[in-house]
Amino acid sequence: MATYPSDSSDDYTAPNTKLFRRERPLHEALGGGKVADILLWRDRRVSGAILSAVAGVWYLFEVVEYNFVTLLCHILITTMLLLFIWSTGAHVFGWSPPKIPEMLFQESTFINFASILHKNLNKFLPMFFEIACGYDAKLFLVAMLSLWILSLIGNCISTLNLLFLGILCVETLPIFYEKYEEEVEDYAGKMYTQMRKMYKRIDKEYLRKIPRGPVKEKET
Repeated sequence: MATYPSDSSDDYTAPNTKLFRRERPLHEALGGGKVADILLWRDRRVSGAILSAVAGVWYLFEVVEYNFVTLLCHILITTMLLLFIWSTGAHVFGWSPPKIPEMLFQESTFINFASILHKNLNKFLPMFFEIACGYDAKLFLVAMLSLWILSLIGNCISTLNLLFLGILCVETLPIFYEKYEEEVEDYAGKMYTQMRKMYKRIDKEYLRKIPRGPVKEKET
């Protein structure tokens, strides 16, 4: 059975560090590029346009109850009618006819997307297997609890609503955190202290009694 370091003190205080142990400004922590500008509303037009588009799609599917195939067909029909009117009017009224682009998407765009997907999958899968094997009991418990809570949420809310809620949080939480950083850090510190004490009790009463194999040593 693996051994654990003894820790008899319950008066634990949260470390004086930024949330998620970040040491850089939030803009740099989010990548410092165009994505960070959108999430922190540096470019209000783009951020507002994305949020409005997502809200419009959610409204069409969830409130109006549009079917995806029906909506796609209606969009294509409308686009074709507009192009037909434009093309026909160009001969009658002397407008400039619509130009048909030879290439809308560059090949490098799909290559970069596939490369990013491949890189992230190679990072995720080894991490998933390491957590699932139970080498870190604390991380295993947090992962199982998070997945269980997410499954409960999935039973209470539709996939579309959950996706919309996730995008809404991604679009709004970073800017609110940047604006009220001190208050959030103080509350997060208190929550971290309470979660730490709760984990220590669970670890002492249950986790230490679970037999497990030898801990995998990481290569240096």
